[in-house]
Formats: sequence, structure tokens, C-alpha cells
Amino acid sequence: MPTPPASPPHVRSLSAVNEDIRALQVDGGLLSEKGSRRYEELLVEWAAAVRGDVTEAA
Repeated sequence: MPTPPASPPHVRSLSAVNEDIRALQVDGGLLSEKGSRRYEELLVEWAAAVRGDVTEAA
């Protein structure tokens, strides 16, 4: 018997992700190593949110 598809992960809104990205900004545009990792995670989340918006619009 096939297993049911997994439910899609929760995707936050673009504005929520953008707010978190803006909060990482520091003087001179430099991020700590931890901040850089968080920024990369937020970019992945941002891309997922963009895909979600495109899917909804279609």
C-alpha cells in the first residue's frame, strides 16, 4: 500500500523572511560567521516563500 505524500512544510510569508534578513544587517554590511549561516538559511526560506507565492498566483 503506498504511503500518503508528506504534507508540505510550513512556509512563512515573504515579508516575515525579509524582516529577518533586514535584522541581520550590521554596520558596514559585515556578518559574523553565525550571522552568515543564518543569512544562508533565510535565503533558502525566502526562495521557498517565492515559489509558494508563484504557485498561489497560478
